[in-house]
Amino acid sequence: MAVPKFHDFFEAFLKVVSDNKLHTAKDVRNSIAINMALSDSDIAEILPSGKQRTFDNRVAWARTYLNKAGLIETPSRGKYRITNAGMTALLSGEKIDLTYLEKSDAFKKFRTVTTSHSTDDVIEEKDESPIEVLESAYSQVTATLASQLMDEVMKLTPVEFERLVVKLLLRMGYGSGIDDAGMVTQQSNDGGIDGIIKEDQLGFSHIYIQAKQWSIDQTVGKPEIQKFVGALQGQQAQKGLFITTARFSSGALQYASNLLGAKVVLVDGSSLTKLMIKHNVGVSLEQVYEVKRIDTDFFAEEL
Repeated sequence: MAVPKFHDFFEAFLKVVSDNKLHTAKDVRNSIAINMALSDSDIAEILPSGKQRTFDNRVAWARTYLNKAGLIETPSRGKYRITNAGMTALLSGEKIDLTYLEKSDAFKKFRTVTTSHSTDDVIEEKDESPIEVLESAYSQVTATLASQLMDEVMKLTPVEFERLVVKLLLRMGYGSGIDDAGMVTQQSNDGGIDGIIKEDQLGFSHIYIQAKQWSIDQTVGKPEIQKFVGALQGQQAQKGLFITTARFSSGALQYASNLLGAKVVLVDGSSLTKLMIKHNVGVSLEQVYEVKRIDTDFFAEEL
C-alpha cells in the first residue's frame, strides 16, 4: 500500500498518545507503522528529493498540525502528549481531518499565516505560473518552520535564551575573529544588560544586549526601551540591541528611531526567527532546489 497522506495520520497519532504518557517522535512513528500495518517497503519509500522518508515526513507534518490545533502538547523537548481536546476528538467519533482541526482558532490563525490555500490537502489550480506555485510553497514551508522554531525557543530557560541571542549575533558575523567575542552577563548583577558582543580586537566598541523572552502575544512598550537606554548610559555605551520573542509597540519603535547619541536596534519575535533561519541557528539544511530558465543569449549567438 502507498504511504497515507499526512492528514490520514492525525487519528493514528492521537491513538498512540492516548495513554496520556509522554512519547518520543520515534516511539510514535514505530507504533503508527505497526497499527496501520505499513510494510517495510512502505516505510522505506523516499521523497522525490531523496533526502527523507515519506513516512517520517508525513508523520512530522501531522504532529505539527495536531500541536497547532491544541490536540497534543510538548511539555518537554522532543516529547509529546495528548491534551484534553485531543481526547475529546478521539471520543467524538468524528473524522479527525483538516476540517476538524479548523475548529481551533489557534489552528485557523496558524493556517492563515502559513498557507493561502483551502483546507483541502491539494493545491487548487490557480492562475499562477509554476514558479509562483513553487514560491508559494516555499513561503508556506518557511512560515511553518518559523512557527516551529518559536515553539522551541519559548521552551528555553531565560539563561538559555540569552545564550541563544549571543550565539545568533556571533553567527551573523559580529565579533568575527575576536577571542571570547560574546558573553552572557551574570544575572545577579547585569545592570539591565543580558549580553555583550565585542566588535573590535582592542575593545573600543561593544554591542550591549537585552533579551526578553516574553509571550509572543505580549507587547514591549516604550518604558522598557527607556530603561534599556538608561542601562546603556550607565555603561557609557553607544550601541544596544533589544531582542524579544514578543512584539514592539509603535511608541517603542518611534522612541528607538529618534534617539540621539546612541543607536538602539529592536528585533521582535518574527525578525528573530527569520534571522535564525537565515543564519542556520537551530535549523539544518534539508534540501536545495535549483530553478533554471532558458538562456536566450546562448541561443541568440551563432552555434
